[in-house]
Amino acid sequence: MALTVELSVDELADTRFAVSALSETVAALQQLAGQDRQAVHDRWLRWARSELARAPLALPLTWPLLFGTGPGWPEFLVPAPAGPGGTIDDDLAALCRTPPGNVRANLRRRFAAGYPSEAVAGLAADPAAGLAELAAELRAVHDRLIEPHWPRIRAVLEADVAHRARRLARGGAAALFADLHPDLSWRDGRLRLGGDRWREDSSVDRGPGGLVLMPVVLGSAYVLIKRRTSTQTTVRYPARGVGALWSVRLGAPPAGATVRLLGRARAELLDALRSPASTTDLARALGVTPSAVGQHVRVLRENGLVAGERHGRSVLYRTTALGAALRDGAVHEGDGAPLAPVADAGPGAAPVESTACP
Repeated sequence: MALTVELSVDELADTRFAVSALSETVAALQQLAGQDRQAVHDRWLRWARSELARAPLALPLTWPLLFGTGPGWPEFLVPAPAGPGGTIDDDLAALCRTPPGNVRANLRRRFAAGYPSEAVAGLAADPAAGLAELAAELRAVHDRLIEPHWPRIRAVLEADVAHRARRLARGGAAALFADLHPDLSWRDGRLRLGGDRWREDSSVDRGPGGLVLMPVVLGSAYVLIKRRTSTQTTVRYPARGVGALWSVRLGAPPAGATVRLLGRARAELLDALRSPASTTDLARALGVTPSAVGQHVRVLRENGLVAGERHGRSVLYRTTALGAALRDGAVHEGDGAPLAPVADAGPGAAPVESTACP
């Protein structure tokens, strides 16, 4: 059995890639709730639980929307980015533009048996105010759990998009979709999502224009396609290169032997480049200037420890086999932070101040 998306030639021509900080934010909450949990994210998960144990977040609206009765969530939670995407501000602005009628229709479908909380009922009664509250909660989650690691996450997402673009250029739509995920196939103007999750054949009530293909780092190992939406239909799929993202304890400094050999700045760069990143990404992550990063990266490249590859206007750097051997031979991985209770809207959780939609 399969889920099928019909695409005309014009709609296929309008199909594009985008990355979404909001998509990663929602995926992070799913990991915390135990939905589609991926073992590769265990180190991030321990860090996130420790962070929330230190200062819990109250999510009286977001939590029941995501984890109420029945599968799925309202489609307006992760709207299709209008452009290439990447900023939480743009994503939340798109969320807040959801028409009130669409909000109410989504909530009726999601909660046919009745609204699970006063916050959700309030969203249905006053969508504009409710969306502003929802945007404030999601912003708080992003700032606490995604923003500290966004340069690395974004580098993996952008590297995935660059790889897919090359597949599309070399082999067309068939090669692109065949490479996205084993459950996806393309034939005769139809994108087919198979697998053992579908009890019967069904189709997607596609949104306007082409598809928006969105790689996800923290998300499910499955492909997720919206069955209906007021924006473009999104296809969320697991990004390539996630395996190395959390391969060391988050926040752990480089080992002393590596520091003594390379100096602390270059040792930190080598450790940060477990996943691809630009000099701008590295500068943000390490709190230094791009020019300083550029000087250290040049030395690492000259000594065969780092290699760069151009993607559009940016150059993404990653450790070579020699650099990885040097780094991994000295790094002592810890067990990460201990498990701590998940924070939700329960007692002791600090409320999130509602703000106007961006």
